[in-house]
Amino acid sequence: MVEMLIAGERTAGAAGEALPVIDPATEEVITEVPRGTVQDVDRAVEAAHTAFATWQKTDAEDRANLLRKAIALIERDRKALTESLVHEQGKPFTEAGGEIHHLIHGLNYYADLATKVRGTHQALPSALSTAFGMVMRRPMGVVAAIVPNNFPLTLLGTKLAPALMAGNTVVVKPAATTPLTTLKIAELLQEAEFPAGVVNVITGSGGEIGDALVTHDKVRRVAFTGSTAVGRHIMGLAAPKLKRMTMELGGSDPVIVAPDANIKAAARGIAIGRFWNCGQMCLGGKRLYVFEEVYDELMEQLTRTVGKYEPGLGWEKAEKPAIRVGPLHTSAGRDELLEQLQDALDTGGELVLGGEAPEGPGYFMQPTIVANPAVDGRVAREETFGPVLPVWKVSDLDEAIALSNESEYGLGASVWTNDIRVINRVATEVEAGMKWVNQFHYGYDELPFGGVKQSGYGKEHGMEGLDYYLEDISVVIGGLE
Repeated sequence: MVEMLIAGERTAGAAGEALPVIDPATEEVITEVPRGTVQDVDRAVEAAHTAFATWQKTDAEDRANLLRKAIALIERDRKALTESLVHEQGKPFTEAGGEIHHLIHGLNYYADLATKVRGTHQALPSALSTAFGMVMRRPMGVVAAIVPNNFPLTLLGTKLAPALMAGNTVVVKPAATTPLTTLKIAELLQEAEFPAGVVNVITGSGGEIGDALVTHDKVRRVAFTGSTAVGRHIMGLAAPKLKRMTMELGGSDPVIVAPDANIKAAARGIAIGRFWNCGQMCLGGKRLYVFEEVYDELMEQLTRTVGKYEPGLGWEKAEKPAIRVGPLHTSAGRDELLEQLQDALDTGGELVLGGEAPEGPGYFMQPTIVANPAVDGRVAREETFGPVLPVWKVSDLDEAIALSNESEYGLGASVWTNDIRVINRVATEVEAGMKWVNQFHYGYDELPFGGVKQSGYGKEHGMEGLDYYLEDISVVIGGLE
């Protein structure tokens, strides 16, 4: 069993019970982790609360240096961490290595920002006395970081790094199915000499320990990434206690291909943006709208590109020109995706490519393209969390934008064009929190990222991400005559 981390110590938890961690490519049990309980949550939060008293007073440069020390250890153990991620999550070795790279980049970004937190000075009216005001910035306290299974490390880093560099302490709740590499990262933070209790990791089901963590009186800030349904549930739990929150929720990002697009580049970018991580991305191009003038050419290029994807074990390289794609993370996720695909076919969609779940162990599915299903079908209305791409032919930009906005989601959107007028309309009219032009959907650490509508609120990444872990405190200095 790989134990949890509470107050700087490994523990099997109060219940003494275990949960299996399964390799989605083989369906074999890798190891076990503790089934965390409400008692474990209370211990972890109390440890973080105790550590906060000292951590918030730790010099910002010292906090940054500790994080840089941890980054060096992650670099040292990069291969072992990559292998761990491949087996617990299912993604291929190349993609897992990319996630480690993204984690390290984000940690470095916030280590650099730790010493850049500034307040403001404000001259005040002299009606009462000569005075001036200051806006000081201070950490909030204990942060609950709830991380999903699709990008366990990247989405850990986007919460952990700004929280720590702002002076908060953290209790991490990884997905029940992907806790192992997170626990290894926590071990490296200990080796880097982060004080006990500053970072704690508890494992188990969200319904038990996630709810207890969100509602705990000493948790001041909740950072959550996951489905919109679970996000609504968490918001309901946190609302009575007015906790500070950021919510990065589901997405059904539209992609528009205009007549002047570089079709070859568009096809390649769309394939990467849809089928990376076996399509399991909140942020990914999930609805493709193609102008009729270039529809046939784009579909030919796209089908050729996606046809190279070959499902298989993440630790085995595909023979060129094939491109390895791993399994879906759970059998339930694959079942739901197959139901969504069947609805698309039943409502008039044409199966262009894929559509099958190969026999044998592992939750594999062929990358799939379906053309022109009903615009109000499940693949248009719901989030498709896997390797299915619906494509619609559109007559003009008005139709593309209208269809793009006919969704409850608003996480990201993109357009392939060199026409500044088209770029401007997509940037200003499509309802999404982030836009890309001639690029697949990717969350940069340097830019604020977050959704609108049912895709959540608040920002991660960028300097704005750090802001969400700080309280603005107004101070009036009077008696200056």
